[in-house]
Amino acid sequence: MPHLSVYALESDLAGAETTLIENLTEAVVAVYGEWARGTVVVLLFGLPPHRWGMGGIQAQAPGPRVTFGIRESVFTRPDASQIIARLAAEVTNAIAAALGEHLRPTTTVELTATPAGRTAIGGTLVAD
Repeated sequence: MPHLSVYALESDLAGAETTLIENLTEAVVAVYGEWARGTVVVLLFGLPPHRWGMGGIQAQAPGPRVTFGIRESVFTRPDASQIIARLAAEVTNAIAAALGEHLRPTTTVELTATPAGRTAIGGTLVAD
């Protein structure tokens, strides 16, 4: 189950939420295939500029930051480097298309692995 948490300035997100959710879902489907559509979870976190710091000071114009949680097994596949590169590119494209091309150079995508047996829904571990 791909989980994308997007942290961006509230001013960048305002009014673009629906488009961004749709674009990010399409980005995952472009890499994984149609079967993944119903499993994509997108969370949007809008922050005021004074609550985002870099280098010990308030950031002036930070780009969006995406934490993309995926199964650890993706990283051990023979084609892992291609999949990871495609996911990062597609997610960045989705952000730029929804929030503006000016954010592309500062968008960060971090892919984080969830080991098998480390996810539970409703209190029950999900089988991998």
